[in-house]
Amino acid sequence: MDQQALLDTLERLRSLPREAATVEFKSNFDKAEDIGQYISALANSAVLEGHDRAWLLWGVEDGTHEVKGTQFDPFARKEGNQALIMWLQQMTSPRADFTFHPCEHPQGKVIMLEIHPARSAPIAFQNQRYVRIDSHKTKLSDHPDKEARLWAMLGQKDDWSGEMVSGATLDDLDPEAVEVARKRFTEYLVKSEPDAGRHSQIRADVAGWDIPTLLNKARITKQGKVTRSALLLLGKDEAAHFLSPVDAKISWILRDAHNRTESSQHFGIPLLLSTDKLYGRIRNVTVEHMPDGTLFPTAIQRYDAWVMREAMHNCIAHQDYRMGGKINVVEHPDRLVFSNLGQFIPPSVEWMLEQQSPPEHYRNQWLIDGMIRLRMIDQVGSGIRRMFETQRERFFPLPDYTFDANEQGYPRVEVTIFGQVLDVKYTQILMKRSDLELREVLLLDRVQKRHSLSAKEVQELKFLKLIEGRSPNYFISAKVADWTGQKARYIRNRGLDDGYYRKLVTDYLQKYGQATRKDIDDLLLSKMPEILEPEQKAHKVRNLLQAMRRDGLIQREGSKTSAVWRMGSGAASGA
Repeated sequence: MDQQALLDTLERLRSLPREAATVEFKSNFDKAEDIGQYISALANSAVLEGHDRAWLLWGVEDGTHEVKGTQFDPFARKEGNQALIMWLQQMTSPRADFTFHPCEHPQGKVIMLEIHPARSAPIAFQNQRYVRIDSHKTKLSDHPDKEARLWAMLGQKDDWSGEMVSGATLDDLDPEAVEVARKRFTEYLVKSEPDAGRHSQIRADVAGWDIPTLLNKARITKQGKVTRSALLLLGKDEAAHFLSPVDAKISWILRDAHNRTESSQHFGIPLLLSTDKLYGRIRNVTVEHMPDGTLFPTAIQRYDAWVMREAMHNCIAHQDYRMGGKINVVEHPDRLVFSNLGQFIPPSVEWMLEQQSPPEHYRNQWLIDGMIRLRMIDQVGSGIRRMFETQRERFFPLPDYTFDANEQGYPRVEVTIFGQVLDVKYTQILMKRSDLELREVLLLDRVQKRHSLSAKEVQELKFLKLIEGRSPNYFISAKVADWTGQKARYIRNRGLDDGYYRKLVTDYLQKYGQATRKDIDDLLLSKMPEILEPEQKAHKVRNLLQAMRRDGLIQREGSKTSAVWRMGSGAASGA
């Protein structure tokens, strides 16, 4: 927006009799967490109010709406070592769409934050959703009526998977898939019946049902009519045209260590059978590790069979088929990457792990109901946690979830299952400690993988004395290093005292008289903390030299390109 458009918008907002659900005025207000909460609240309220924008304004006095000006500069502000705007983006889920605009008003500078309405799911900030009640910010979960209406307005009530398909009949279903469905549904009913004396009768009953009865009871069809779920799970390959333009396929892609494609295969409907065929292509080789620290390795498969199937079936259950893309399973030498299109509906993976219960709404509810009865996925809400716990028990890295967009801009969910063991000593002790919650193990797992942490997560781990260091180079603390036998690694990550580095430099100059920057780099870089990137190591050396020069310990002679360093007057005087 140009300045005139901004000024026109500002005057329109100032002319409002008071703050509204989608407009907030602030004089000076710059706490990052508060800004994030307002972005969530205003984006969600814009949907409920039917507004195409919401606004948060700095430099306008609440009540009088007079322009007072502001010193707040969102473009220069940082949260930790990260730019504020990028930090706010990463803390919102799904990623909020907002823009900061500086507006030069005659009475002072105004910062106008333009916030677009939520689109596919309510916006959460740090895993919590907010909304405006009149002009007050509050948690969305405290207002279930508004939450239900918000989901309905976002279209999540429109269950594509449960709609009946005109022209499709039971003859369009694959006979083999139907019989597998009968077997799976029998297992589901038997497992659900606590009275073992009734199990034989249940098996006999299901065996005697005709196909319409079987599929109606399994919530695959509706009154004998074929649904999209029925075609996805049980349809013949030649019946895929009924789902057009949906690309109802799962692609398996094998890549080498250089990310080059070695092989691939596409599997279409019926997906109930295709997942087993794809599972057979994955090279689930046996690896050896020593979980008890003995000299005798234990053979274990690289990937847990249940975890693989759960990840694959979750892609089927939660794919947004209306986006036209297919599901991908990419096999790398050390990991499997599963991806599907569609917004991750719960606030976050952490929320799912902590709540241990399903969210209020799902995209493909009819499909999910059928997949539960065919024993393709766990009872809704428990599968993700079980995946994490299974990897933890195997002493393998925990799953990684990534939420981004594909080339067309459609939201995409990706989960990575690792097939290699972390540092054995680390996993032996850390993963077995009963005093660590799964969330704490998850955060430490991210530290080991060098993934970013939020300020709140860093604070939590530092309070528990589990990590040290500065953003973004955190490492396990002396406490954890002592548990896991990583004391040497801890020292290498922490680095040595600056006095040690200073003495190395002065000893060198006393012996050789002078040193180039290359000489000093050769002397110090290899002794810098391992956790630092090359650029960070070079920056630390530069800061060290500047500090020593200010203290008079060393001095630089010559131009920057050909400078040499010599002992300074401060060193001679014992400074």
